[in-house]
Amino acid sequence: MDYKQSVQYLYSLGNEVLSLKLGLDNIGALSAVLGQPHRAFESVLIAGTNGKGSTAAMIDAMLSEAGIDHGLYTSPHLCEVTERIVVNGQQISQEEFAEIATLVREVSHNLVTQGSIPAPPTFFEQVTAVAFCYFARRGVRLAVLEVGMGGRLDATNLVQPLISVVTPISYDHEKYLGSTLTEIAGEKAGIIKHGSKAVISPQPVEAMDVIMRRCLERRVLPVFVDAPTDTQIVPGKRMSVTIEGRENYSKITLGLRGRHQAINAAVAVAAAEELRSHGYPISRAAIVGGLERVSWPGRLELLSGAPMILLDGAHNPAGAQVLRDFIVDLAVSPITLIFAAMADKDVAQMSAILFPLARNIILTRMDDKRSADTSALASAALGGRNNLIITKNVEEAMHWAQSLSPRDGLICVTGSLHLIGEVKTLLSQEKGMDIPLM
Repeated sequence: MDYKQSVQYLYSLGNEVLSLKLGLDNIGALSAVLGQPHRAFESVLIAGTNGKGSTAAMIDAMLSEAGIDHGLYTSPHLCEVTERIVVNGQQISQEEFAEIATLVREVSHNLVTQGSIPAPPTFFEQVTAVAFCYFARRGVRLAVLEVGMGGRLDATNLVQPLISVVTPISYDHEKYLGSTLTEIAGEKAGIIKHGSKAVISPQPVEAMDVIMRRCLERRVLPVFVDAPTDTQIVPGKRMSVTIEGRENYSKITLGLRGRHQAINAAVAVAAAEELRSHGYPISRAAIVGGLERVSWPGRLELLSGAPMILLDGAHNPAGAQVLRDFIVDLAVSPITLIFAAMADKDVAQMSAILFPLARNIILTRMDDKRSADTSALASAALGGRNNLIITKNVEEAMHWAQSLSPRDGLICVTGSLHLIGEVKTLLSQEKGMDIPLM
């Protein structure tokens, strides 16, 4: 298969979430035939509800600053699936992705034919196998792996992590992970294993009780991360923080925006210090440089232009609150909000948090089977004083936003990372590129 064919094949396996099959049997069978590539490198495995991607990006940036050969595996992608698999800051090439994906497809087919597994591995399982093979091929010493969903039964959890990281836990994907924080935390804590170290962010009481019990059962001594002190907003609407780890990291200006990044930064620092204790030469300068220079597209990403455009993939109430806090700090008006979400999300709570901020609300659908119908989104906006516009697709939504927004206003796009991906693709087609504002 060439790259286009490999992507078409992977998408033919079904929607990444709708066709989800939690469990390690498929990825285990795949890896066994492929030569156990996940054992060729050490790993940092990151689970949580919010902040796991940002934390992974920060650790990745620190490792880059330190000059350590490493891989980064994240999900979902915004525009191209190759965004998920990165080595030393460079995405896997389309040619290598296609080559390895073809091998994984052949192995998957043979396993089904032989009766070793009942059905082909899912999109996420096969892409995870591609990542494992690529990291092994490149000979990376360490891989930073973001869990796709949950933790205990996620395909990434096939690895025996050197360090297990748990970022803040809240409600999301209840259909798959459970309806209570206790149940959700039980799935997330499943990445904590005997023989690994654990780095734990501040958590709700119910979640922390589950995590502590898991650590005791697995005889893992956890590192509990404290919230940073002396946090303040500096020019560029970024956060200056002081983090107390094994060393003091005073008044660091974070590359990522948002008050919530202070916690993520502290977690990333704790993970980096643990890696140092395992022989990875990550200096204080590398830690500071990574925090200052990290970037993570689609997360409180400001783009230049008149009006400014703010892209944020908030897809649950906790993420919506983070976005609201940032918009308030940004102090720009009027605001035009483009909103779309997946049908299984808590649209009512998200809209209650975000919609009152906007003068104009533009509802739309993404090119995804899981996308919520605009009529369902509209019902959440009824009773407000906003100008409400319903559009049939993302391109139409962007045209309405650009026509309604004054040059000194703000267009905020949010509700799903899939929506952000579609908007970024549109912007790149219209402008040739999108340019970070600050």
